Amino acid sequence: MLTQFAGLARARNDPTFADRCDTQARQLQANIELHGWDGGWYRRAYFDSGEPLGSASNPECQIDSLPQSWSVISGAGTPARARQAMNAVDQHLVRRPAGLIQLFEPPFDQSPLNPGYIKGYIPGVRENGGQYTHAAIWTTMAFALMGENDRAWKLFALLNPIHHGGTPKQIATYKVEPYVVAADVYAVPPHTGRGGWTWYTGAAGWMYRLLIETLLGAHLEGDHLCLQPRLPKDWKSCKIHYRYHQTVYHITIIPLATDSTGENQLSLDGKPLGSERLPLADDRREHFVELKVGVR
Repeated sequence: MLTQFAGLARARNDPTFADRCDTQARQLQANIELHGWDGGWYRRAYFDSGEPLGSASNPECQIDSLPQSWSVISGAGTPARARQAMNAVDQHLVRRPAGLIQLFEPPFDQSPLNPGYIKGYIPGVRENGGQYTHAAIWTTMAFALMGENDRAWKLFALLNPIHHGGTPKQIATYKVEPYVVAADVYAVPPHTGRGGWTWYTGAAGWMYRLLIETLLGAHLEGDHLCLQPRLPKDWKSCKIHYRYHQTVYHITIIPLATDSTGENQLSLDGKPLGSERLPLADDRREHFVELKVGVR
């Protein structure tokens, strides 16, 4: 937030406040690296006593996905540490056979640690070590931002509710509607894989942003659409039909046949553009866009 505010302040001709934001951001980043790194991942928090939470030294909640994901999303984490932390998330919190991504592990149960109201949930339910879908989406987003496109799409498939209702056995396990996002999924027997609250969750909005902005890479920036897709290697092409007011843009994205590291190639109505930013105009005419992207 400080980094983004610095950019906003400079755009508003306030360099003094922008410099203050940058200075505070660097100080916060340095303090997190100095005091928040646990050796294999970032810690979640500290109690008033100074005891850490989300540490390998804790009997419960040894690793929490949130600081790992946001070390990537914020851009503040040391790249080598952030990658190590995200690999720890994959190892400890991604439950592929169960089709879920835990918030943290192990859940609170017997230890004297008191993190607040989440300990009121039974182990493996909602924030107490279940899949809290907001956080699971941020985990997927972080892998995509690291360039782990294939892994990110596979994790998105875990979260996609339709994949929890494909067979009678899956439906009997999931027990909620497989066509809307569940705010949480239970992670401890005998209810492993059971969906929690549906319809009433902001995670649906985050999943939409994950799919449209992070994975398909379409960002609206004023009167331009910035296109930076992150596609799986085995995709041949995909299409986005984007409506800008009363005008529709048909966007075809084609991965290049080779592992090209060159710039993406964007064209509008057959005419090449010099950047990945698509200019938008509400002229009520159909437009056809082609984007060729290098898949690394």
